[in-house]
Amino acid sequence: MADLDDIRDGDNFGLNTPADTSAFYLKGMRNASWGIKNRMSRIFNKDSGRTVMLAFDHGFLMGPTSGLERIDLNIAPLAEEADCLMGCRGMIRSSIPAENSKPICLRTDTGTTILTEMNHNVLISEEDAIRLNVSCMAAMLSVGDADTEATTIANFSRLVDIGQKYDIPVMGVTAVGKDMARDSRYFGLASRVCAENGASIVKTYYTEGFENVVAACPVPIVIAGGKKLPELDALDLCYKAINCGASGVDMGRNVFQSAKPLAMMKAVKGVVHDGLTPAEGFQMFNDL
Repeated sequence: MADLDDIRDGDNFGLNTPADTSAFYLKGMRNASWGIKNRMSRIFNKDSGRTVMLAFDHGFLMGPTSGLERIDLNIAPLAEEADCLMGCRGMIRSSIPAENSKPICLRTDTGTTILTEMNHNVLISEEDAIRLNVSCMAAMLSVGDADTEATTIANFSRLVDIGQKYDIPVMGVTAVGKDMARDSRYFGLASRVCAENGASIVKTYYTEGFENVVAACPVPIVIAGGKKLPELDALDLCYKAINCGASGVDMGRNVFQSAKPLAMMKAVKGVVHDGLTPAEGFQMFNDL
């Protein structure tokens, strides 16, 4: 066991040395199976190496919150502009047309709506994920909370075992422990724990020093949009994260709660895939 009395913060992240992507265009996938690579290539654009995911899994905790009252009316029309859809099985079956060809990232952990207890979630069956033809499975992983850390890591590790068995990538969704600061040290720890436990993708939050979080995570990172921001600020968040090395975004409220959700999706794609500045993306948003 490592000596816990002399842990030193990392200070050599090799920021000027990019990860080797000569064998496959996404980092950390050199030794992945054909099935994993194939599914990852559905999610991440092969030209940019990035993704714009549309998250609408909020309802399993929050119910019909603003923008998610009608998935069939508010989310389904945006599907063609997303690179990947992230949702729960009930909403996908009931509200996303079966002819949709976009890859699905399925929220596979489920449980109580009480936020302080959600870390005790359980997994849905792998058979249901396969029936839905998903390209990725997602579950939360929380570190820094003595009451829930072991449960979420065990849950997540089991999901990775399932993913390896069926060649389905797993996305680790980092959660903030109640005693942890929302800083690069915490998100770097949480992201690394996801990767150490077998994640193919990590979803976490942008923060100052994010370039170190990305560098220390050997698999692609996508950022969570978090709470609703003014459109220009949300585009600036995307731009900063991409410049720090993020492989994309998983936006929810900053898209479906926008005054013009479809225009916002297109503007986010412009920043993530085409290198638009926040100002250029905002101009696109206003023009659409």
